[in-house]
Amino acid sequence: GMGEVSLICVPVQKGKRVVGALSVDRAYDPEYPLEAGTKLLSVVATMLARHAINLETIHLEKEALRAENKRLRDELENKYRINNIIGNSNKMREVYQMISQVSRSNATVLIRGESGTGKELVANSIHYTSTRSKGPFVKVNCAAIPNNLIESELFGHEKGAFTGAVKQKPGRFELAHKGTIFLDEIGSIEPDVQVRLLRVLQEREFERVGGHRTLKVDVRIIAATNKNLEQAVEEDSFRGDLYYRLNVFPIYMPPLRERKTDILLLADFFLERYAEENGREVKRLSTPAIDMLMVYHWPGNVRELENCIERAVLLCEEGAIHSYHLPPTLQTGKESGTLPDLSLEDAVGALEKEMIIDSLKNTRGNITLAAEILKTTVRKFAYKAKKYGVDYRTYR
Repeated sequence: GMGEVSLICVPVQKGKRVVGALSVDRAYDPEYPLEAGTKLLSVVATMLARHAINLETIHLEKEALRAENKRLRDELENKYRINNIIGNSNKMREVYQMISQVSRSNATVLIRGESGTGKELVANSIHYTSTRSKGPFVKVNCAAIPNNLIESELFGHEKGAFTGAVKQKPGRFELAHKGTIFLDEIGSIEPDVQVRLLRVLQEREFERVGGHRTLKVDVRIIAATNKNLEQAVEEDSFRGDLYYRLNVFPIYMPPLRERKTDILLLADFFLERYAEENGREVKRLSTPAIDMLMVYHWPGNVRELENCIERAVLLCEEGAIHSYHLPPTLQTGKESGTLPDLSLEDAVGALEKEMIIDSLKNTRGNITLAAEILKTTVRKFAYKAKKYGVDYRTYR
């Protein structure tokens, strides 16, 4: 016969709560008292319970992280949906149209337009509405990185590739794998880097600085420039072949002065945002302030408008922003009351002078480019600059 079998059973507890039972059958052995078996089993049960609790905690933490991650992702997508670019003007509608057309594809995009027009918003928008929206979105401001470092920034470097390269470092292209890379101010990169960039565009491959292994990347490229690249190609400071590769799908961001109807929309948006951020009770813009925003020519575009409104909200102690809360640049003509007294000729002169200075600022004192921006000849431009006492050397 089998002899007797004894059954030992102990509860598995989580705190005071019983979450299960652990039982073991064993042949009866008078030498081995039941209590000893129960004790051993209780120890095992406690260990099991702890493990089960740990697993459950890890699972809950993972869920919480996943939920948080999704929330942040949705927030990002929301933040950069097309609706985040504000504007109802016809020019902006064209921009939205182009964004929705191009985000469905993988095409390289070149966003053009002056500083402060919102080129980065367009890039965000394209990435977050594309099939790559779950992948990384990597931004590089080419003008902000010194020329000797831009190559290793973009393509990474191997350990010891140059003084200071103490360890291997992946470049921005590697980090953007399966996502989008945004190269802002692409016009400022040196010809030797342009060659490498062209290769990435054509072959989707590169080597790290100081390395020989060829790396493959799957990256969508969006570039932006406020430079006249056609001119740069003519002057041989920008490679023609790279320009044609980048210019597959150009999107032009209009300057603010060409979208007058959007000025109030934007001003209201920034007003609400900065009032909330700074806990101010500012609710609206007074009529004179609105007029002032409408007549100004906005050389700094949306960025300048945003700064104006932020400053006004901080200065404003009442419910409405008045013209005296706006920066002096907007007030010059208005406040001093010189506007109505100006003759037509003087008013035109004042505007011409302002436009000339503005174009020189934008081109860093390059007359040829400045004249082209104003659609006039270099001769006429030089004559007018002299007439208004504008010295272009000061803008170089």
